[in-house]
Amino acid sequence: MDYIVPPHTRIGHVHLKVADLDRALSFYRDLLGFEIMDRFGTQAVFLSAGGYHHHIGLNTWYSKNAQPAPVHSAGLFHTAILYPTRKDLAVIFKRLLDAKYPYTGFADHGVSEALYLNDPDENGVELYWDKPRELWPFDANGELHMYTKELDLDSLLGELTDNAQ
Repeated sequence: MDYIVPPHTRIGHVHLKVADLDRALSFYRDLLGFEIMDRFGTQAVFLSAGGYHHHIGLNTWYSKNAQPAPVHSAGLFHTAILYPTRKDLAVIFKRLLDAKYPYTGFADHGVSEALYLNDPDENGVELYWDKPRELWPFDANGELHMYTKELDLDSLLGELTDNAQ
């Protein structure tokens, strides 16, 4: 292998096919809090965190009123949304709990803590924060060993009271 992607390369956005634009907006805008940057009538919308041109694109160009993609087929597993702090993850966790939005799982991966759910079109969504690099599980040889353990949800919610004082 002669080429390695530059170290500061980032994945800039995800663009999803949805069946109903307004239904998708009720999730990504109204629940998760992304802001509309641009809209193309009833066919497409571009959403952002913090004024970037777009982090999430939603469109119905090929998928209006379509059924979700089959689980056991090739395609997107999930979109991962990175929150800047553990407290920010706790805020969205509580917001979704209060809205009674269903989760599909929770995990501590050693490098991150994650909440899993599906959007209205059954696209997987991971909401997570990265732990500080010095806490990542490296072995004596410097090799990273991620894992999946139970996430301490009470500790996560504790971020809302611990930091409020």
